[in-house]
Amino acid sequence: MTPLLALIRKEFASLFGSSLAYVALTVAALVTALTFFDHLRLYNQVLFAYASTTMGGFASDSIPDYINLWDLVFFPVMEQLGLTFLAAIPLVTMRVFAEERSRGTDELLLSTKLTPNQIVLAKFFVTFAFVVLMMAVSFIYPATAITRGGLGVEHLAAVFTGLTLHAIGLASIGLTCSAFSRSQLVSAISGWAIAFILWDFGWMQPFVSEGVANVLDAFSLHPRYGAFSEGVVSLANVVYFASLAIVAFGLARFSFDLRRVG
Repeated sequence: MTPLLALIRKEFASLFGSSLAYVALTVAALVTALTFFDHLRLYNQVLFAYASTTMGGFASDSIPDYINLWDLVFFPVMEQLGLTFLAAIPLVTMRVFAEERSRGTDELLLSTKLTPNQIVLAKFFVTFAFVVLMMAVSFIYPATAITRGGLGVEHLAAVFTGLTLHAIGLASIGLTCSAFSRSQLVSAISGWAIAFILWDFGWMQPFVSEGVANVLDAFSLHPRYGAFSEGVVSLANVVYFASLAIVAFGLARFSFDLRRVG
């Protein structure tokens, strides 16, 4: 087994050897299921209320446009879960680098055949894999409910893609903060703060020019992430989150050089 694969295996064992991983998976699945169920219940109530008042049944051509899964289910679910993961993901990433630094075991890793690039790659890979697993577990109930209903399967796939990319973007920010900190608490708080700042710059539009507002909007998480709720997977938005992960990888790698200089 190569040193890189050995480190990946060690990271997986360390992650799933703690209760945090199981708590995160359970809470993510529970919150997603409850949030989705609540809005799906609201959608069904509105649908039944309309059918009972008009006696028009449930024919698709008789249902008005305002009664749809996008407005009543997918969009509000993404909004709520997006903000929930904004606070939850930094708790998953806070220990990844910070714990190594506080214990001094990062120096032991560097004394092996592993390069800084490989160390960062292993930690990013394991964290991203866990995030994807967390999203997959979370969407068991929504996928079952939508599939049985025969509605919005493609739309749900876009929502899942958006939430997964959003979680990976938040994990990238959290990993960068963890790489520059010895304290897990500082790592979690800084990861949350930076993600919160990047969430949406719309509030600044009245105070800046249109050109600056467009630039800030392009860097905001919310407009990129929210677009998936419409059921469209845009290449530009995928590239945005991929670029965020690449920049985070570079910054985490730079933290090793910074420590050597210090």
